[in-house]
Amino acid sequence: MLATAAFEAFESHLERAVDQLDGASPTKALVRAHFAFDDPSAKRGKRLRPRIMVAVAQAEGAAAETAFPAATAVELLHNFSLVHDDIEDRDDMRHGRATLWKQHGIPAALTAGDAMCALAFTMLLEGPADAERTVAMTACLHRALYDLCRGQGADIGFETSPSVTFGEYLAMIEGKTAALFAASCELGALAAGAAPARAAAYGRMGRAYGLAFQVRDDILGTWGTPAETGKPAGADIRRRKWSFPVAWAMDGPPSRDRDRVARAYSSIGELDDATADAVIAALERLGAHQAADDACDAYVAQAAAAAIEHELDGDGQLAEIFSSTARRTA
Repeated sequence: MLATAAFEAFESHLERAVDQLDGASPTKALVRAHFAFDDPSAKRGKRLRPRIMVAVAQAEGAAAETAFPAATAVELLHNFSLVHDDIEDRDDMRHGRATLWKQHGIPAALTAGDAMCALAFTMLLEGPADAERTVAMTACLHRALYDLCRGQGADIGFETSPSVTFGEYLAMIEGKTAALFAASCELGALAAGAAPARAAAYGRMGRAYGLAFQVRDDILGTWGTPAETGKPAGADIRRRKWSFPVAWAMDGPPSRDRDRVARAYSSIGELDDATADAVIAALERLGAHQAADDACDAYVAQAAAAAIEHELDGDGQLAEIFSSTARRTA
């Protein structure tokens, strides 16, 4: 994992990037508030994507700082998506604090998110002086942003859909989650000077891990406890969210429990507590919990196999990150 000193150096780099925003505009204050830069006691994000990027750069023989501009770009882009996601999902809290839209309204939060998106691409210009490499990194991040928006758009569409196939679910998470993990790995390699083909191999590894990360999120959204996740138990089910357990169960053979899930998800809007609890129990009986655990393990194994095939993780840093976060409880 990223050493404490290097992690603190990255945090300073991220804060300096945000401080490039116009100080006369309230947007800068909102972005700083989102990152909790002025509250040392506040809980912050995991910075998982920057950690992965730095680990990739170091695996390629570069210093951690080499990846900081691109890592800052990815973290800004990720947080742009979180601010917009909070609005789209009507989430009131993030990391134990009121979300930007809840505190300051939707227009101000949208603008703050957009500013982070724009600033992300500016950060790439602080990376390698090699113009060809900068263009490649910019193209990589643009592709990830497009895929992220495509996946998020599908996820929003699922909210009013009575039926989602397992294939549609997988396509959605490949965009919404896996694309940015893939870009994180590819950008880390490019920042370190790796050849495009080798960087693309890192990207394939990151994609597999990103799928594992999202499946684990779906497990927590269904079976995680409030103490673990900071959200009500079964939050995803109550919101009638099409997650891995639900899409997997609906792809199975007809049964009484499958019909129970289908009836609940054919409605529109949130499920009441009794219905949500019945759906969660049905999913458990159908084996969806075990199937999700198995899928998470399989995706992590895919990432590890890609690393071994292309000799991408000589010191094992990436394997440590992947294995620890794929079984996280929060």
